[in-house]
Amino acid sequence: MMVPEQAVPQTYSGSGSSAAGRGRVPARAEAPGRLPGADELIEGLDPEQQQVALALRGPVCVLAGAGTGKTRAITHRIAYGVRTGVYVPTSVLAVTFTARAAGEMRTRLRDLGVPGVQARTFHAAAVRQLNHFWPKVVGGAPWRILEHKAQVVAEAARRIGISVDRIAVRDLASEIEWAKVSIISPDDYAAACARRGRETPAGYDATTVARLFETYEVLKAERAVADFEDVLLLVAQMLADYPEVGEEVRRQYRHFVVDEYQDVSALQQRLLDQWLAGRQELCVVGDPSQTIYSFAGATPDYLLNFRRDRPGAQEIRLVRDYRSTPQVVGLANSLLSPRRGGGQVAHQPLELVAQRPSGRPVVFTRYGDDEAEASGIAERAANLVRQGVAAHEIAVLYRTNAQSEAFEQALSAAGVGYVVRGGERFFQRKDVRDAIVLLRGAAHSADGRPMTDVVRETLALAGWAPQPPAARGAARERWDALQALVALADDLAERRGADMTDLLADLAERSSSQHAPTVEGVTLASLHAAKGLEWDAVFLAGVSEGLMPISLADTDDAVAEECRLLYVGVTRARLHLELSYAAARNPGGRQSRKASRFLDGIWPAERPAPGARSRERSSVHLTGEADAALFEKLREWRLAVATKNGKPAFTVLGNAPLSAIAEAKPSTLADLARIHGMGPTKLEQYGEVLLSLVREHAEPSA
Repeated sequence: MMVPEQAVPQTYSGSGSSAAGRGRVPARAEAPGRLPGADELIEGLDPEQQQVALALRGPVCVLAGAGTGKTRAITHRIAYGVRTGVYVPTSVLAVTFTARAAGEMRTRLRDLGVPGVQARTFHAAAVRQLNHFWPKVVGGAPWRILEHKAQVVAEAARRIGISVDRIAVRDLASEIEWAKVSIISPDDYAAACARRGRETPAGYDATTVARLFETYEVLKAERAVADFEDVLLLVAQMLADYPEVGEEVRRQYRHFVVDEYQDVSALQQRLLDQWLAGRQELCVVGDPSQTIYSFAGATPDYLLNFRRDRPGAQEIRLVRDYRSTPQVVGLANSLLSPRRGGGQVAHQPLELVAQRPSGRPVVFTRYGDDEAEASGIAERAANLVRQGVAAHEIAVLYRTNAQSEAFEQALSAAGVGYVVRGGERFFQRKDVRDAIVLLRGAAHSADGRPMTDVVRETLALAGWAPQPPAARGAARERWDALQALVALADDLAERRGADMTDLLADLAERSSSQHAPTVEGVTLASLHAAKGLEWDAVFLAGVSEGLMPISLADTDDAVAEECRLLYVGVTRARLHLELSYAAARNPGGRQSRKASRFLDGIWPAERPAPGARSRERSSVHLTGEADAALFEKLREWRLAVATKNGKPAFTVLGNAPLSAIAEAKPSTLADLARIHGMGPTKLEQYGEVLLSLVREHAEPSA
């Protein structure tokens, strides 16, 4: 895509505002409005983090293991550089890979007193530059950016006369994206696939995919639209072809920081090289052991070869893990041993050193089938919530998005709220948009009242209340969203002494970067979507052969990446970690699955409980003095009801309420209603029969 020669703009302002977010590594507590001095910025860091903060001149390579406080180190490096006069805030561009991470970085920098620093994703930074320079370089308004490729890919397929379904369109769109981030043109596509041994998607040969790719590019040009990859390509081309443009951008940005550098693509590296233009004021941060996006064109090569490509570069290693217990860290380190293949990226993996006190052992559970696994995890999550763990501090992670539905059903049956990461965006919800409109109106009449009071009074008009609705459903989802706004206001008031104007500015920035506040509920997410996040408790589901590694991983490199993906999942956990798999897919099915090869020598020897059924856990934990015989009778009843209705067993009643019934042996509906999980609907449906089963057990002659 060529940029026509036109006039070049004479001014460019790259400064921007900041967003909110919070890190996990403890920081020095400061009174609202008080900024730490330069010495204080350094005092709060460990020795390796201090090395990062003091390395103000590039090139610098930071190899940072999971949970080692890399964001804290690089934000303090920037703040220290500004405080000591080495950096001008607006001359620093910090680049990361997600809007959430960029928002968190901006918030930390603002809290440290350097709000003028740009912290953006590659795409966000490029879009700003493209929109600024396009009118004068190309003329007119910039082309519209495609949110999704699918429609244009489908039309390209029709134009060249090939038949595609929805799945094929998705796979072909992903392939085009891979080619573009790898800087492979339609003309070079077939040769590149042959050279790399890459299989083409959807059963089409490389020549056909190349034709479709070329037609896709033609259609975009006809419609005057650009995709996300075009944004990076066009900006890199403008910087290379128009010296005045390059000079202006490089005059603006003199110091660069790139986070998650192990995941850069060839296209992102090309843009970074144009921004730098041979300069060495670059600090990169990454961990080759967390390379999990090779399928999308990312490569750790730029990180691994950093010192070779930039002679004299400093290398600093962060290995002190502040996130996880020694039990979690020990498992993570074991996964990266050479015999498991996870370290297969031509480097010596970082060995993490746990800084937390010893915690609970990692739990390994073999379930009879998928339904039993979903039910068991939901019950374990419910128990954690009852023990005081916040629901948003619990996550269920899995390999494929298709696994989500079973956990959604199981958590609903257990009365536990959940949030599916990658679902509807927070700021696109109608109730959230309406609430923000109300908050804007309230800001004009706040009259100096505490912001937290104004927010609560205002959101009460939208349906918020101090206590959540008892039932799940749309009403509870709305309350959860509004409660997230209340919690955000409380957080801003506590940390910054913010007022309504500050809150609205923060919400506007969050909305533009899709940096949602925390919503209460157990997180359901794929392992890829969990990258960069952390929780107190993590359940890793489906860690069996065929899912971990996934059956599509048919090369050594692909298997090694699957092991690194499991490593990423393990290192998301702070305190509680449970790994599980189901021996069979369906209740009563052949139990042929086995634990992932990555856990050979780690997974405990399996000792199924005597008489365990395929649709139940291999070992069921009963509460208190629960009557085991009555519990088995209740499970038999549940199985019969589920079979008759054609539903999973956990949708009738979970193991936790059955165990409680077997312990309490209620004799009246009022007694039964006191058991957690026995809501009005369950009482109406099953109350009398459950009481009858308890009576029959007590009086066998009946």
